[in-house]
Amino acid sequence: MDAAYSLARNLVTVNYESIPQDIVDITKKQILDILGVALGGSSRPGVRELAELVGEWGGKEESTVLCFGHKVPAPNAAQVNATMGHALDYDDTGDGPTHPSVVIVPACMAIAERRGKVSGREFIAAVALGVDMMCRLGQAFRSGMKTAPVGGHPGAGWHLTALYGYLAAAGVAGRLLVLDEDRLLNALGIAYHQCSGNGQCVTEGALTKRMGPGFAARGGIVAALMAEKGITGAKDCLEGEVGLYNLYHKGEYDPKPLIKDLGKRFQGINVTMKPYPCCKGTHNYVDAALALVNKYDIKPEDVQGISVFCQDDKYFLLHPLEKRSCPENPVDSQFSIPWAVAAVFARGRVGIGDFTEEAIQSPDILDISGKIRVEVDASLKGSEGMEPAKVGVTTKQGQTYVEQADTPAGGSEKPLPFSAYERKFRDCASYSIKPLSDTQIDEVIAKINRLEQLDDIRELIKLLS
Repeated sequence: MDAAYSLARNLVTVNYESIPQDIVDITKKQILDILGVALGGSSRPGVRELAELVGEWGGKEESTVLCFGHKVPAPNAAQVNATMGHALDYDDTGDGPTHPSVVIVPACMAIAERRGKVSGREFIAAVALGVDMMCRLGQAFRSGMKTAPVGGHPGAGWHLTALYGYLAAAGVAGRLLVLDEDRLLNALGIAYHQCSGNGQCVTEGALTKRMGPGFAARGGIVAALMAEKGITGAKDCLEGEVGLYNLYHKGEYDPKPLIKDLGKRFQGINVTMKPYPCCKGTHNYVDAALALVNKYDIKPEDVQGISVFCQDDKYFLLHPLEKRSCPENPVDSQFSIPWAVAAVFARGRVGIGDFTEEAIQSPDILDISGKIRVEVDASLKGSEGMEPAKVGVTTKQGQTYVEQADTPAGGSEKPLPFSAYERKFRDCASYSIKPLSDTQIDEVIAKINRLEQLDDIRELIKLLS
């Protein structure tokens, strides 16, 4: 039987009481994280334009576009909110790799507001199940993948967040619409008929990279609403003859992660919070660079040259070096190891302001990025999905230092406390297109911290509108 049947049953039958407390806690952190990142992303290119567009479309006032405040049909609200959540590339990362919260939380918020009287407990359960499902879809692909990455992209050319996001968004929307198992299965099939998303936007630095999760959240909600009306979709949408894994991934997948310990072990525990606003593949390099700067008190004027060591110098976050060292647009900078490393040596940290239109023209970072070279080191082998990072620096005084980082903070191996998520939320909120007062920020954080006690999720949404 196709794994879609088991996933649909899991979405329908698992309740809040059966979710382990550690998953409840991490889910609340993930909700706070993505809402903060969305606030920060609301002022980035492409977001205002999309918010204006859905406003021009009009329609039934069901769900709120965060920050901008107007209400539009639920699919359209989710599309904008998910887009702003991905605009900074600061949203969490799960297996696959995928960015689960940026699709799941906006989809849940839009449907919860449309439905009304969705409690914090219901909301937590839906988000936890959606994140779990999206991670399982990614694990199955990663575990069974044999084809070499296309153009260096780990998703074999696909933007996996969008691809799997359609299905997971349909699942959580269907749960919050209280669909029965058969209709929820139809929702997954309808979502599969829409699945798309590719890595060419990353290669070209196009704004559609940040739009992918929005397309998925919107399409998933549409699929659930169509299923609610009785429209059918393919049942064997994952493992059928031309199901997702056979058609999109050439049959290269491992079916075990899809249903192993389903409903008992929640894969959201493995989702990593991003401490830096750039691709997760850069984070170990940022950590290594920060260790060098802090340990040896290296100033920008001290730097003679920097070596970035890797297994593959054609890796898309490094190649071509000329483009990665001198980004043409902010998206390029978000997907550049040399740029992230250069920002550390130039400014002693990495923050939202280092990946903007203004930042990519900054002489201080460009001066350092021009001194970076890439060296292949075949000994760099780490755990599946995350390569260790090694960075070396030679000073003008003739000293050479090297640091290696193996595991970035924010995941299950190095979890961060709620206070770290709170600090990140406050920082992101300061970049919002519609700034929140300190009182509003405090209230949002407090409500999420005790989200299981909230009677209606609309109380939280109102604070963010």
